[in-house]
Amino acid sequence: MTDIVNSILAIKSDAQVSVNAEDINQITWHDGNPTKITNKQILDKQAELKTIYDNNKYQRDRAVAYPSIKDQLDEIYHKGISGWMNTIKAVKDKYPKG
Repeated sequence: MTDIVNSILAIKSDAQVSVNAEDINQITWHDGNPTKITNKQILDKQAELKTIYDNNKYQRDRAVAYPSIKDQLDEIYHKGISGWMNTIKAVKDKYPKG
């Protein structure tokens, strides 16, 4: 799915649409665009979604950096909650929120 289609679906979740070559001028409305979504609305929504995505980079980075649940449970068993908390804090410190 394209960014343009995702932006349209964020505006109207049941829109029936396709787009050619990720070109805002090549949108095919299979439902006739009953709510008359404009190109400006689509581009504004696309910018909003990109900002949200960019602002949540820390979440994606943390998800990769955290040990697996199995390893976290093993660490709790061997090092206790405080040892586990130190490991998690190190990841949070490395990838802080915005």
